[in-house]
Amino acid sequence: MHNTLHPRLVTKRKAPAILQKVQRTFKSLARDTSGNALMIMAFAVVPLFALVGSSMDMGRAYIVQSRLQQACDSGTLAARKELGAIANFNVNSHGAAITTKANRFFNVNFPDNMYSAKNRNFQISIEDDMSIKGLASVVVPTDVMKMFGKSDITLSVQCRAELSIPNTDIMMALDVTGSMLDTNPGDSSNRLTILKTVVKDFYNTMETTRQTESRLRYGFVPYSTNVNVSSLLKSQWVANSWVYPSRVLGSVENVPWNHTYYIDFVNVSGGNSSTTSTYTATKGANEGQYYCPTPANTMTESWQELSSTTEVVKNPDGTKTTRKYRRTRNGNYYWANLNGTTCTMTTQTLTDFIDTFTQITEPRVSPVNVWVYKDITHNASNWRNDSNGCIEERATYEISDYNNVDLDRAMDLDIDRVPAPNDQTTQWKAMYPALIYERSKYWDGSGPFTPGEVTTTQDFLAPHYSGHAACPKVAKKLQVWTKADYNSYVDGLTAGGNTYHDIGMIWAARLLSPTGIFASENADVSDARRTSRHLIFLTDGQTEPRDISYSSYGVEPLSKRRWSESSPLTLTQTVEKRFSFVCAEAKKKRITVWFVAFGTNLNPIMTQCAGPGRSFSASNAGELQNAFLTIAKSIGALRLSE
Repeated sequence: MHNTLHPRLVTKRKAPAILQKVQRTFKSLARDTSGNALMIMAFAVVPLFALVGSSMDMGRAYIVQSRLQQACDSGTLAARKELGAIANFNVNSHGAAITTKANRFFNVNFPDNMYSAKNRNFQISIEDDMSIKGLASVVVPTDVMKMFGKSDITLSVQCRAELSIPNTDIMMALDVTGSMLDTNPGDSSNRLTILKTVVKDFYNTMETTRQTESRLRYGFVPYSTNVNVSSLLKSQWVANSWVYPSRVLGSVENVPWNHTYYIDFVNVSGGNSSTTSTYTATKGANEGQYYCPTPANTMTESWQELSSTTEVVKNPDGTKTTRKYRRTRNGNYYWANLNGTTCTMTTQTLTDFIDTFTQITEPRVSPVNVWVYKDITHNASNWRNDSNGCIEERATYEISDYNNVDLDRAMDLDIDRVPAPNDQTTQWKAMYPALIYERSKYWDGSGPFTPGEVTTTQDFLAPHYSGHAACPKVAKKLQVWTKADYNSYVDGLTAGGNTYHDIGMIWAARLLSPTGIFASENADVSDARRTSRHLIFLTDGQTEPRDISYSSYGVEPLSKRRWSESSPLTLTQTVEKRFSFVCAEAKKKRITVWFVAFGTNLNPIMTQCAGPGRSFSASNAGELQNAFLTIAKSIGALRLSE
């Protein structure tokens, strides 16, 4: 309600001189009755003129008051919007900027001397609930009423603006791939560290403006090669067994070989010294893992054989050879240790360094495993305890027409379908990375993918041990958070793996949908209290799947569920098509999608997913902070409360 100070019209106790003359004239007329009617009518015009004149002045006053109210409202709204754009607000540091913005909008709507008004005044205050309260006043001169002793009218209005957040659900799909450990030009911290700070500041902004009666929930889907969601699922939603590309032991063979080793080292003469140095590690192509490059060794050495003996031995049969050497070395050896992203390198320098030692070569026999690489059915009934928490997606197919997707076949893209008990096509599958072997891929990346069985003594690539089966921090359903719990969760995010945007979007949409597997928790409270739903998707890179990764669709060239090496689309194109499809499905649920590209460029799939005005490209910490503040202000509904 607007508190308005209306003018009070009060007649003075001592009548003005003109009224005294009127009084004397009326007394005279009382004694002389000739022409009374004409005189009475003439003098009646005076109070009638006062009445009409006061109406004119009051009408203008009401117009001024209405315009003053508009200016007050405009000023407080502008101030509250400015306040919402400031992180870690401090009245001493930011109060002047808030006041300046308020005055600017007030002055535009009610400039000086408007309607000949004077003594214009506008003051704002920041309330404990972070609303902006305003008080505006002005003095309006009268035209007619001043003839009767009222020369001006003082008008005053109050206004108040607040950022109102209704019931709101916010799901954050956060890219936590290995490249999040990179540092953007101009920043002093890596991307993941900056992301944590900005996401925590976002919480502070939203909670500061939240109204007491509103519910504000947050959820998280950290994603990279996979998503960690099995702890959120009901037992009947996950299959109790599944087929995995693995290996079993076929047999053990004893293989003869010659073992050479060295003993009896004795230093004779020469110089031997070492130094250490530190430097930043280099990120490799192996899913963002870091390594320590070192210079090539410059060591030269020469051996002089001093003696040699041989003898025949049994068990196993063969010949043992013993040789004694004298060795001279000059130059440098280099080696390094990795700690996080810091390398500590040791340089050992030898100068005419001479030593002696004995070399022994003798026969050995060792058992060697013969492996059968094939698909195995694994009992996953204890998946809650013995899997890694990530999941393989449910049934799907290789889609050629994304304008006509059959969701009865592509169940992975159906964000609302509830799994049927004991129906593996509708269920998710637990991931067991330690079981997975990629026949017939070698550790150096050579070799083909072989769908059939392979029996060999060779060790084929195991994605779990090579860093190609990243499983991020566990996702979180929508919930009301305390600040401490929220910050603790965000601080626990770690980086690793490759960029699979589709799996992040799929699970963010599933966890946010009001009509899906969590409908009982996510549905609107009532038609009168609808929930505002927002999906904030942040990435620092373009789509970057790898065929050797163990992803949510298995080892793709072996599983061939949604893609194969003979597919018309590349694996990257397949991931992006599925991402775009699910984004569109999410928006059908009245979910607002926001897209933030951090340290990378926006591409068409990102901008089309979010829609106009809801995608941001941030090249550094400051731009990322501004992007999240813009989102926070847009989610909140700025309104007048008074």
